[in-house]
Amino acid sequence: MGLTLVEKIISEHSGKTVHAGELVISKVDVTAVQDGTGPLTVQEFKKLGKSKLNNPERTILFIDHASPSPRKELSNTHMVLRDFHKEYGAVLSDVGAGVCHQRLVETFVNPGEILIGADSHTCTSGALGAFATGMGSTDIAVGMALGKTWLKVPATFKIIVTGKFREGICSKDLMLYLIGMIGADGATYKALEFTGDTIENMTMSERFTLANMAVEAGAKCGLFIADDKTKAFLEERGRGDKFRQILPDSDAEYERIIEINAKDVPHTVSCPHTVDNTKPASELKDVKVNQVYVGTCTNGRIEDLRVVADILKDKKVHEDVRMLICPASKDVYKQALKEGLIDIFVDANASVLPPGCGPCVGVHAGILGDGEVCLATQNRNFQGRMGNTKGFIYLASPYVAAYTALRGYISAE
Repeated sequence: MGLTLVEKIISEHSGKTVHAGELVISKVDVTAVQDGTGPLTVQEFKKLGKSKLNNPERTILFIDHASPSPRKELSNTHMVLRDFHKEYGAVLSDVGAGVCHQRLVETFVNPGEILIGADSHTCTSGALGAFATGMGSTDIAVGMALGKTWLKVPATFKIIVTGKFREGICSKDLMLYLIGMIGADGATYKALEFTGDTIENMTMSERFTLANMAVEAGAKCGLFIADDKTKAFLEERGRGDKFRQILPDSDAEYERIIEINAKDVPHTVSCPHTVDNTKPASELKDVKVNQVYVGTCTNGRIEDLRVVADILKDKKVHEDVRMLICPASKDVYKQALKEGLIDIFVDANASVLPPGCGPCVGVHAGILGDGEVCLATQNRNFQGRMGNTKGFIYLASPYVAAYTALRGYISAE
């Protein structure tokens, strides 16, 4: 019996051939925490009595979720991570550097590696052909100390996407369409292996969006075969020597195969308060919005900002809409400045936030008022997600977000 992509990567790190369902002890290449989960990880690490990290150069501490800090309590948790960085030599990605998941793919993770992070959207790095998954703070503490973790090898759903999207359709539409199809728990503890000519033709940015939201279908990870586009991305980031290609076997065993024709995917929106509550954007034109948010680890890359800028150029955001735009990292911000995108946003009356998670987690910068509606390019619309249980969050692509900001209601044109 052949091996799936995830089985091959975990087999390499376990020192033996493994198959779905097996419990294994696996080596870990990269460990990561953020300012919400990191302080507890630090606490648990110190309980282990270890005097040093297993691999400090690849232990990354991100201050991104409340960045800059809006409250003294959060400022104190940031101090915990900064002090740990100084004491143990872990890498610190501080305020303004960007969202952990974007920074991980930009700088730290390579094909064939295993990344574990104390954040559920750690799976974003799977687009590089790595096994990347979120775990609890205690598990990450053990990984930081020992360079190993335990896990159950996930079974795999093979997602085959073929054909060309219609004009304006984005990979975000595809992922929301898939989640609406299988449900928010439809792939619980499975690996999603994306393939097909549509996937092969996608940019790395589009692939990152798909991998990022794998967990919104309950998946353990979202994986892609590393190819020439992966290699080019790594070369641009100074890591061309880290490229390698791992292929699933032709006789690999998949638990489920899902086939999607790209032309069938509409502009798709997730309605409150679950990601799988999806509808075509064309059915939601009666939904007026108070806020539009473009950014996050899902859709805050330069390609996403270009889509929005193309639509907003020489126009103004609707008078009843607050539009917030947050680049996913410092490098994205600098590129947006270089290309004149920030000027377009400001001229359109949008507000540009510093790189980070921004309003997504509801800690600062864009918390909703009672009864307010936000259309966001983020990955979750749970009740209370943006800081108010009386708010309503719709999820969509940057394309839909831009038109919605102009119209004042959900629109894709």
